[in-house]
Amino acid sequence: MEKDLRQQKTTIIKIALFGPESTGKTTLAKQLADYYETKWVPEFARDYLQEKWEVNKHICVADDMMPIAYGQTALENEKLQTANKYLFCDTNLMVTKVFSEMYYGFCDPLLNEAALKHEYDLFFLTDIDVPWEKDDIRDTPEGRETVFSVFKQTLIDTKKPFITLSGDKECRLKKAVSIINDLALAKENGFSSEDFVQVHNRGISFDTILKQLKNFEKGIAKSNLIRPATINDGILSLSQNEFQEKALFFDNQKDQFKIKKFVPASGAATRMYKFLTAFLNDFDITKETINAYINRKNDKELAIFIVGMEKFPFFKTVDKKLREIYPDFESLERDYKNYYFIKLLLSPEHFNSANKPKAVLPFHLYKTHIANPIEEHLNECVHYASSKNVSHLHFTVSEIHQDLFEKAVLEVKDKIEKPAGIDINIGYSYQNKSTDSITIDTNNKLVKDKNGNLIFRPGGHGALIENLNNLDADIIFIKNIDNVIQNHIDEISLYKKGLAGVLIEMQQKVFKYLRLIDGDIQQDDIAEIVNFLQQEFNVETTNDFSKFTFENKISKLKELLHRPIRVCGMVKNEGEPGGGPFWITNKEGIKSLQIVETSQVDLEDKKQKKILSEATHFNPVDLVCGTKDYKNKKFDLLQYVDQETGFIVEKSVDGKAVKNYELPGLWNGSMANWLTVFVAVPLITFNPVKTVNDLLKAAHQPQ
Repeated sequence: MEKDLRQQKTTIIKIALFGPESTGKTTLAKQLADYYETKWVPEFARDYLQEKWEVNKHICVADDMMPIAYGQTALENEKLQTANKYLFCDTNLMVTKVFSEMYYGFCDPLLNEAALKHEYDLFFLTDIDVPWEKDDIRDTPEGRETVFSVFKQTLIDTKKPFITLSGDKECRLKKAVSIINDLALAKENGFSSEDFVQVHNRGISFDTILKQLKNFEKGIAKSNLIRPATINDGILSLSQNEFQEKALFFDNQKDQFKIKKFVPASGAATRMYKFLTAFLNDFDITKETINAYINRKNDKELAIFIVGMEKFPFFKTVDKKLREIYPDFESLERDYKNYYFIKLLLSPEHFNSANKPKAVLPFHLYKTHIANPIEEHLNECVHYASSKNVSHLHFTVSEIHQDLFEKAVLEVKDKIEKPAGIDINIGYSYQNKSTDSITIDTNNKLVKDKNGNLIFRPGGHGALIENLNNLDADIIFIKNIDNVIQNHIDEISLYKKGLAGVLIEMQQKVFKYLRLIDGDIQQDDIAEIVNFLQQEFNVETTNDFSKFTFENKISKLKELLHRPIRVCGMVKNEGEPGGGPFWITNKEGIKSLQIVETSQVDLEDKKQKKILSEATHFNPVDLVCGTKDYKNKKFDLLQYVDQETGFIVEKSVDGKAVKNYELPGLWNGSMANWLTVFVAVPLITFNPVKTVNDLLKAAHQPQ
């Protein structure tokens, strides 16, 4: 046998099966070779050691390691000559190296060097969740967990690209084929094996990555605005009496439903304190006064913060801590007092406010205590989001912050539940990493960190459609974590209940028509349904609808009716950033009502820009949703997303401009194909805290 441990160079994709004995490597190698109509490399050691056993009943010893290594290399090079696109290796020198070190405490330097040099496009680490099978040359079934961990750690230490395969042989084959097909696609598009494994470990399909790259290259198609939605032209206006009637209707109906409140709350309060962070980074108290800094930077936000400082709900707590840290605090100059106050508020060693989720920050000062948004949302639950004395509240959170949420909930839950006689069940979920976006530079090239790893960023709030899709409820209220109010809870509840009443009314009518379609629908009913869709949901049929056959008309109407329903509160536009209601047309020329963000509009187009400027209303993220159909089955909400929408956002990495893709927004593109009703609601329902100074507004101050 030629003593050569060099691999032949090739463009063939080589997959190495890697793992302890009796973990299905041979079975999978054969399966994959058959599936892809190519070659597989058997384990040289098996025949070598079997022959040795049969001749003199000798078992494997340390001196056998090098002959096995030479034989395995020669066999792999031989099979490579006739392989078709792929080569599947039942084993490799890395396996030989591990066994040599485990059994003999030593690995020949030549074997060790060759094992590290040998390259494979991917290692499949075979799990120990299959039965151990005895034969003449296998050792023992005991200690499989320890052996498996050694194999896994070896791949980690040697930085080999690997994916663990578990399950029975059919399951493993299915997974392996899917992974290999994605790997081939990645290779064709210039991704390394290491890149591919990072993408796979996030649960992102490679098709998704390619779509992101396409979006970066071609950009996202802009919305085609027809006109703003206004009162009586897309936005329903209800009188106070009508809101009260709708709210009463909801109260009378609600015990038939499981009600849940959904609160996106995963972000930290970084932006809320952005201007204070900038101040600390740029200000030197030994060189200028705060007033000079304000004038130099024209920093109106800082001026407002300092003037209103004593009105913040956290003022006394921070002030008390300052006096503990600085015994001479009272004698300090005003500038030093203000500077130390801001520094302490943001200091990671003390209040760390900018790095905490908004949900746990002090928002409202009451006579007896200070309330955070979590407490306010629980309080809202017992006022309008409960049925049969039970309320369900769901927060989307960052994994690292969940303990802060749980602690905050524990502190207030009893005092809210007991007086109301309502139990609040609270759930949490995280934004799925499979919705993350890769990062590219201005030349559309992949951006990596200093360790050579791809940089991923969350896919925006549109990713939360998956979280919403996983909830089991009949009626779901959606409201942002920072849109809470200190006063007027009864008034807020009235409008929330009113929106829910509209939803139930619309849902009952939709369900009636769907049951009619399933039953004995007549020709005269079609015109009634068409009129209903147009009048109540602003949904129009296509121009050629009248030419459809009776059966096709019924089919089309069922398609239009059988959708999740959302009722969205809209407030008067007072210059707040964000989306608003518009009439738009899609590429098929179909008109619909949508919530559109400014970034979705072509501002270079004067006509589109003018339409945008004429908007009268704004979306405050005040939604009530019906996510079950007339047969009480959950809709798959992912089927109603407009995949053509989305956002290209600019960020920075190490001071360099980069781009990321964000998914269609939760309340615009992700709900684009829902049945939609826009309802005007008063401004009092919209009290977001975008910056800390918003806490100085009347809605967040004691009465």
